[in-house]
Amino acid sequence: MTITHRGLCRIALSLSLAALATTPVLAAPAAAPAAPAPDPAAEILPVPLTPAIPAAQRVCNATTASGLGTRVLKDAQGPKPGATDYVLVNYIGYLSANGNVFDQNTSQAFRAAGVIKGFSEGLQLMSKGSVWRFCIPAALGYGDKGTGPIPANSDLVFQVELVDFKTENEIEAMRAEATKQAEQQAAAQQAAEKQAAEAQGAAPAAPAAKKPAPAAKKPKK
Repeated sequence: MTITHRGLCRIALSLSLAALATTPVLAAPAAAPAAPAPDPAAEILPVPLTPAIPAAQRVCNATTASGLGTRVLKDAQGPKPGATDYVLVNYIGYLSANGNVFDQNTSQAFRAAGVIKGFSEGLQLMSKGSVWRFCIPAALGYGDKGTGPIPANSDLVFQVELVDFKTENEIEAMRAEATKQAEQQAAAQQAAEKQAAEAQGAAPAAPAAKKPAPAAKKPKK
């Protein structure tokens, strides 16, 4: 018996279909379980929000005789304020233990001696334009009393920028000049008001309105 080329093709196709029918079907891989949706409550910020400063920014590299720690972050040259001078500062205060910020302010003016011992001592080491870090032990801070968000016996850290400072005499001169200018402005205002009142009183009175002429009488018949 002779098998033609077409017959061979049919036989090969039949064998392929038979093999495909007997081959076990591989199951599709199971889908990975869906990740749980994030809980929106996890994004709630605490109130009040208290930022925490990293540990690397809570250390100093020098210590004074009193125990005050210091670190110069931005140096400057020039005179330094005395205890009775008035300073203008930008500052951030935080706890040494955990970095929690308890106070921060800009353009604050006060007498250098009018703050805690460690802060006052540090101010008198600075020149205008410099930025320092003070590491203040509790003994030079609020001691065993604490205050507000500062627990008792807390070591404190401050970053301080000395924007400017003036002596007590300079402050008194500035106050006297401000008082003088205020008095001059008040006197000028009073003089202007007096001049305006005098000008109003000297103005001629407006002429009285004329009465209308009486109607002509009709002649009697």
